[in-house]
Parts: sequence; C-alpha cells; structure tokens
Amino acid sequence: MKRFWHETCESFLIAIDQIRSNTVRSSLTALGVIIGIVSITMMGTAISGIDASFEKSLAMIGYDVMYVQKGEWATMGQWWRFRNRPDLKTDYARHINRIIADNPESALETAVPQMSTYRASASYKERNMQQVFALGTNADYLRTASGDLAEGRFFLPHESESGTMVCVIGDDVATGLFPDSSPLGKEIKLRNRKFRVIGVFKKQGKFLGLFSFDNQIIIPLASFTKVYGNKGYVTLRVKINANASVSDAKEEIRGLMRRLRRLPPQKEDNFAINEQKAFKGQIDPIKNGIAVAGIFITGLSLFVGAIGIMNITFVSVKERTREIGLRKALGAKRRTILIQFLIESVTICLLGGIVGLFIALSITAGIEKLFPDFPVRFSLLLVLISLVVSVLTGIISGLAPAVTASRLDPADSLRYE
Repeated sequence: MKRFWHETCESFLIAIDQIRSNTVRSSLTALGVIIGIVSITMMGTAISGIDASFEKSLAMIGYDVMYVQKGEWATMGQWWRFRNRPDLKTDYARHINRIIADNPESALETAVPQMSTYRASASYKERNMQQVFALGTNADYLRTASGDLAEGRFFLPHESESGTMVCVIGDDVATGLFPDSSPLGKEIKLRNRKFRVIGVFKKQGKFLGLFSFDNQIIIPLASFTKVYGNKGYVTLRVKINANASVSDAKEEIRGLMRRLRRLPPQKEDNFAINEQKAFKGQIDPIKNGIAVAGIFITGLSLFVGAIGIMNITFVSVKERTREIGLRKALGAKRRTILIQFLIESVTICLLGGIVGLFIALSITAGIEKLFPDFPVRFSLLLVLISLVVSVLTGIISGLAPAVTASRLDPADSLRYE
C-alpha cells in the first residue's frame, strides 16, 4: 500500500510537470471539460434557484390555503373558458363558516372573503402611485396570509364590520408614499376617500417574479364596496385544518360550493378551487427543459473534451515512448506506467473542472449583482458533482492511452526514434 501511494504521488508530480511544460496544449485540451463543467454547473444553479424562488412564492400563497375563484389558475390565459360563469359572492364565506362551525369533523378551519382590483391609485399629499392592488377583506385575513406586519396592526372585527376607513399597506406603497417617514397614523387617498394607515407589511417580494405582494393596500371589505362598488374580483380564501388532507378539504369545499350555488348532480362546477398544484404543474416543464438543454450541452462538451484528451494522451505516449521503455527497463511495473498516464489525464480534467467552477461562480455572482430578482443558487453539491464528473471524464478518456503505454515492450521502446 505504501508503494502504491508513493507511485501515485510521483505520477501526480510528473503529471504537473508535463502540464507545466505544455501549458498551451494542456489548456486547449481542457477547454471541452471547462465548457462542460460551466454548463452543468449553471444548469444546476438555475434549477436550484428556480426551486428556491418557487418555494418562496408558494409560501406567499400559503401551503394550507385554497382559493375559490371564478377561473382556474392553470388556464388564466384562456379566459373564454370561464367568462360566462356567474361571479362569486363574498357572502359565501359567511355561509361556509356557519357550516364549518356546525361540523366539528370538518377539514376546513375558516373561509375569508376577498374583493380586489388591480387598477387602484393611491396618493398622499403630492405623491401618488398608480396600478396599486387594492384588496377588501375582513379581520380574519391574516389567518390565511403568510405576510407579517413590520409595524402597526391589522384592522379589528368591529372596524371590518362597520367599514371603518383604515388600511394596511405593503412595503412598496409605504416606500413610495412615505419615503422619509413612518406611514402610521397618516391618511392616504383612494378615489378621494381618506384612509388612515394602521399597519405596514414586511417586504415579501414578487410572486414567481411577476406580481408583487408589496404593492397592495388592504382595507375592510365594507370600505372597499363604498369606494369601488361591487365590481371587484371576488376570491374566497379557505384555510385547511392542520390535521386534514388537501384532497379531503378540496372535496368538502367543492360540496359546499355546489350546495351554495344550487347545482344539480348532472351539472359541472361553475367555479374553480385553486391550490399550489396548479403552479407546480407549470414549473416542472420549465425545469425539465433547462435540464435537457444543460445535459445536452454538457454531454457534447465533455465528449469533445474527452476525445481531445484521449488524442493528446496518445500523442504524449508516442513522444515519451523511450522514457517509458527506460522506466520499464529499470524495473517499473505496468501498473506504475498505467497510473502515471491515467493521473495525467485526470489531472488535466480536474484542473479544467476547477477552472470551469470558478467561471461558473463568477457568472453566478455577476447575475446576482446585475439581476437581484433572477433566481440563481450556487451550492456545495454542485461543486462535488462537477469535480466527480471531471474525474470520471479523465479516467474514461485516459484509460485507453494509459493501457497502451503500460503494454509497450521495453526493448522496442528503447529503440524507438
């Protein structure tokens, strides 16, 4: 074992010396490996980042919350499929909560009504914001929401029921209207109606990089109808009990909604029950597409790199035939020669892999700096995978030349010119 370790260390030193003596040739040889490692690393980084961003976005809508709406999330681009469905009523939430209270074995915890519009504008003195998301709901909203308050409080049940002109705003609204002071206690205007700010949400970010939860103003439902009428988009946010399954909860909601809508058994649902699964079904093809493209580019690059390393190693064997013969004549075993050339091949690939990792890390850092919202994540697992792939590429590409070198006849090798 000690002799094997000594041979391995000696072969590594020889490999480093050969690479140093042929720097340009070794660099060009490793280029395919570098491109392959950059490809596989960036692919893994993108997929990991998408996963992290996706999970963060799903947490915003709640893992234990379902949304009863007019249309399905998965077919929002096909609005004509549900445009003729009757609108939902916020009063459905009250009926559902009454039924839940009468059923101790219900899989549901509570239903919260929500009416919203994306075309609101808000102002404070000379400052104003357009395209704000205004949302009317009741005092139980926080039971179905993931956001926490940075300061202040949410409105109370009596404020919700009486339609008190109070509001809780998102971080972007607070920054836009009150850049230099706290918004608490100040009054903003929605359609020339004054609302007193009683709370500010912590910054939450964008949902799937599209809709920002920080650009919202939440007011009591009764206040919303005073300002915007009954033309807002109605959603019922239904929270599931902690010990209930999603499928049971979904079936219970479906039964309650059909009952409230008075749908006969032969009629299909004229409402949608949305959950996280709708987004998961849409994100998987994107991840699979990135993976397929990355694997193809990586495989092609590593194949080209492996062929190049194999050819260069064969050339190196030819150039050093007399050296091999001399070493064998002095007692070097076939194993020693095989290890020497195999380590040279692995060393070139490993150095190429390390260079590729540094390039990928630099690209990742640049993306994070230039595009903070773009999902990228560099992990230790990717580093380990890249190094393992580099070593395997070196072994595969260097095995044939190393075996050829180890089988050379010492007498013939010493006569080789």
